[in-house]
Amino acid sequence: MNILKLNDGPKPAEDASGPKLTPEELEEKPMNILKLNDGPKPAEDASGPKLTPEELEEKIIDALRTVYDPEIPVNIYELGLVYGIKIDPKGNVVVRMTLTSPGCPVAGSLPPEVESKVLSVPGVTSARVDLVWNPQWNLDMMSEAAKLQLGFY
Repeated sequence: MNILKLNDGPKPAEDASGPKLTPEELEEKPMNILKLNDGPKPAEDASGPKLTPEELEEKIIDALRTVYDPEIPVNIYELGLVYGIKIDPKGNVVVRMTLTSPGCPVAGSLPPEVESKVLSVPGVTSARVDLVWNPQWNLDMMSEAAKLQLGFY
């Protein structure tokens, strides 16, 4: 049985860089170095620095801006289809959204795409899409940018 001791600090005759070797010994010995304490810092997770809820929401919105209704050349966020984003401290996300109409042909494919995009954001641990019909979507829910893009001005 091989036992790997972690956190087995330097011995009294060694410093943090390890035992002192002569130049000849260095040439003879292969150097296999494994840094065991190079993981995430306490304020970080495996995906990088810990984001504030506001920063995480902005990253989620950026991801939602990459999702398009195939019939309209504007992303779902600018269309006003996203009614709300809830994020709990553990990174669980719920997106409350609608579609342009209850008979929308992408009703079966758009919510899973939204869920997938949200899950791809670092810091998100789970995602759920709640599809709602109240309030009913209308053109007034679009952003100014969406209205300009669609030629409403």
